[in-house]
Amino acid sequence: MTVSWGHLEVEGLAPGKDFMLYPGGGREWDWSETGTRHSPGIQPGDVQQLLDRGALVVVLSRGMELRLEVDPETLRLLDERGVQVHVGETTEAVRIYNELAGSQPVGGLFHSTC
Repeated sequence: MTVSWGHLEVEGLAPGKDFMLYPGGGREWDWSETGTRHSPGIQPGDVQQLLDRGALVVVLSRGMELRLEVDPETLRLLDERGVQVHVGETTEAVRIYNELAGSQPVGGLFHSTC
């Protein structure tokens, strides 16, 4: 996967702005499905979709300017499930995801702007 402001490219998928990736696939990430907003941030329902598709490690991108928050309930859910989580700025999150994707069942949520 590669990223630039407002643009993500994922092998096998059409380019887009925000992506939800899980073991074996992915799709554009539609924030309206779970009510995600910059604040309070990434919702438990977003990561539940990754877990339902087999992710044992989760990477959460907070945007290029770290404006996207992560709802504390989301982190609590991941902790309760014993899921390893990485949270960071988007370019760093993409780097971590790319590093892990070849060796672990990883999922991720990626926001390519603010």
